[in-house]
Amino acid sequence: MRNHILVVEDEHAIAEVLVAYARKDGFTTHHIDRGLVVLPYIRLHGAALVLLDLMLPDCTGIDVCKSLRRFSDTPVIMVTAKVSEIDRLLGLELGADDYICKPFSAREVMARVKAVLRRSRPETGETVTAGKLILYPGLYDVYYHGAELELTPKELQILLLLATKRNHVISSASIMELIYEYSQSLSDRIVDSHIKNIRRKMMRVSEEVDPIAGVYGVGYKLRLG
Repeated sequence: MRNHILVVEDEHAIAEVLVAYARKDGFTTHHIDRGLVVLPYIRLHGAALVLLDLMLPDCTGIDVCKSLRRFSDTPVIMVTAKVSEIDRLLGLELGADDYICKPFSAREVMARVKAVLRRSRPETGETVTAGKLILYPGLYDVYYHGAELELTPKELQILLLLATKRNHVISSASIMELIYEYSQSLSDRIVDSHIKNIRRKMMRVSEEVDPIAGVYGVGYKLRLG
């Protein structure tokens, strides 16, 4: 399902426009107007990306995204009219990959879709190691002290950056530019949330050392290797 987009939107006029533009750009699509149907669909059919409306008639997009993240790293773009929700949508609580605010241009949505898909597919297949950390980017596999880490695509991108430049402090701005193509209006708190999530997952495996050091006012550095 490499080029298949699941559109989750209860406003059918909006959904029809999104589906039309996606198909015009060469994607296959499926439209769902209820949140509770999303997880069974993903389990059965999969998708390259989910366009997920925040406000659905039977549940919220937040609930759907949280449940999806328990078993899938499928990229999610949240569609919302609530600008105040953006930090939370993209941060620790959900791990959504991007957002789009209503009202929007369908062309803008497709530009975001392509950007997220491009960033969620690591180009390198080379193995990267740092101490007890081993990353296989092309396979989306990460091992720490021999245990597999379940990371979202964004978390994998961040950890890969820190591992490949482990002797350098990477600024929050640099991390933001890596993981979000439209990062100018986003808060640094989003990066902080991703880092906390990665650190928590790694320290569940081993508390031998805090694997990621924060340098106040500058950024982050991997302590391994």
